[in-house]
Amino acid sequence: MKNNNNNEIRVRFAPSPTGFLHVGGLRTALFNYLFAKKNSGKFILRIEDTDRKRFVSGALENLISTLKSIGLAYDEGPKIGGSFGPYIQSKRTEIYKKYVQELLDSGDAYYCFCSEKRLEKLRKDRRKRKFSLMYDGKCRNLSKEEIGKKFEQKIPYVIRLKFPKNGTTIFYDKIREKVEVENNLVEDQILIKADGFPTYHLANVVDDHLMKISHIIRGEEWLSSTPKHIFLYQAFGWEIPKFVHLPLLLNPDKSKLSKRQGDVAVENYLKKGYLPEALLNFVALLGWHAADDREIYSLQELEKLFSIKRITKSGAVFDLEKLNWMNSHYLRNLGLELVAERAKPFFEEAKFDVSDKEKYLKIISMGRQRISNLSEIVVQTEMFYRNLKFSKEDNEIISEENSQKIYSFWIKEIRKFQKLSDEDIANLIKKTSEKFSVKGKNLYFPIRLALYGKCHGPDLPIIIDILGKNEVIKRFQNLIIK
Repeated sequence: MKNNNNNEIRVRFAPSPTGFLHVGGLRTALFNYLFAKKNSGKFILRIEDTDRKRFVSGALENLISTLKSIGLAYDEGPKIGGSFGPYIQSKRTEIYKKYVQELLDSGDAYYCFCSEKRLEKLRKDRRKRKFSLMYDGKCRNLSKEEIGKKFEQKIPYVIRLKFPKNGTTIFYDKIREKVEVENNLVEDQILIKADGFPTYHLANVVDDHLMKISHIIRGEEWLSSTPKHIFLYQAFGWEIPKFVHLPLLLNPDKSKLSKRQGDVAVENYLKKGYLPEALLNFVALLGWHAADDREIYSLQELEKLFSIKRITKSGAVFDLEKLNWMNSHYLRNLGLELVAERAKPFFEEAKFDVSDKEKYLKIISMGRQRISNLSEIVVQTEMFYRNLKFSKEDNEIISEENSQKIYSFWIKEIRKFQKLSDEDIANLIKKTSEKFSVKGKNLYFPIRLALYGKCHGPDLPIIIDILGKNEVIKRFQNLIIK
């Protein structure tokens, strides 16, 4: 696919460095990335850091690190550069000054000297009267003389867009098709703030043009701002990119997804042990589906199958249960050594020695069948690294006469084997059942408690294979009542 001028597809992900990458931001980044890959285009990372009040130190580095951890590589942007840099907006302020001056000269922008006190009073008044909170245009038609006097008085000012108050703005969105907005409902947006930095509205239009962005794929919350952006493109005489506004992400109660109702930081999901492959797969299906309606897709498959036409208009529910199911699927089906490598930090934090690779891989093979994320793996496998702890009820089972007889019998029998096979264990269980006339929980609970610390768990051959003959004997011996 090419854009109107037969140039390559160029899309951008343009987050603000305000702390962490939101799952909604990840969805926007992923859809931009997939669209670029599908169309042999370029995926650009641009940092929109002109709101200095919200700037968080270290957030840029954290954002880049998270994108790398999740597996989304950008073609141009901070750290790697490109032909259209710099890719951090705070380093492009001189560029914006040039273009806002063009708007002032053409009459498409104006100086506004209204104080914050006046604006706050205006907002309160309009709120009381149940009007929209938009600016009332007080400074919209100041004369050159009035402007000159205010400059002389050194009154602080902002520069606003002089948006037309008559007529309708009509534009086309790839998802919503024809969109119409009454111009009198659109505010005279601030373009340059009192601190001299541009707002998103000016900076993103200028940068999207200069960086030759062909398609703007962003969240639905920017839909109402699109008329302002279109007006800016027209004022500058620039070609307007294609717009794609993604549906909202919703909580299960259909409210907008926010940190007030749960975790929304991608970094936190990774720290909890959700796999990048599962997160990307899950997020890809938030508002998009392929023709075959499968659930599991690799990133490479998504790159081939992605299509804007299959993005839905309605909001997409962030279903944690589905994410847990999907993550458990990946944990069970990815290569064992890969899962073991991803799990290592959790074992290291618990101060477990995983240097015995053969044992460690067996533990991961067992443990990954029983978890939905890697942060759960330590609890599921700690019985292989720590001394077992027993409850009062456990000790009652252990001290029963039958249990003690079983332990002594198994110690004697196991010593006869160099290594226990599954068949050997099956025969030993049968022999024990016949010798002591026990079966079911009266047979299995004492053995599993002694070796695993719980009455329920994996099959005994798996537990015994992980522990090894000597550790099995040792664990039985520890429970013999002298």
